[in-house]
Amino acid sequence: MMIEPREPAYQWGQLVVALVDLTNDGTFPDVPDDTVLAAIGSEGEIVQVGHHEEANQPVYMVEFDGRVIGVLEEEIMLRQELEAMVAQAQTRPPAGMTA
Repeated sequence: MMIEPREPAYQWGQLVVALVDLTNDGTFPDVPDDTVLAAIGSEGEIVQVGHHEEANQPVYMVEFDGRVIGVLEEEIMLRQELEAMVAQAQTRPPAGMTA
């Protein structure tokens, strides 16, 4: 029985923001392991979308400041979605207050 590949949520060319510190997992031999390659809040652009066969999930190649890093969906968010969330939060009254 063959499992269908999970469809990617994001596409090539979209602008994203890192939701976590993206660290070197050994992919960059010239950089010490566990060095932060892109910090939380860093903005990047998806330059390629691939698929990890064993995990059955999309893998995104994202360019952050000239460095292309492989990331998973849960590690990024579309910049426009984050901006919309921030704008919505700014228009809400603080907790416990009524409008």
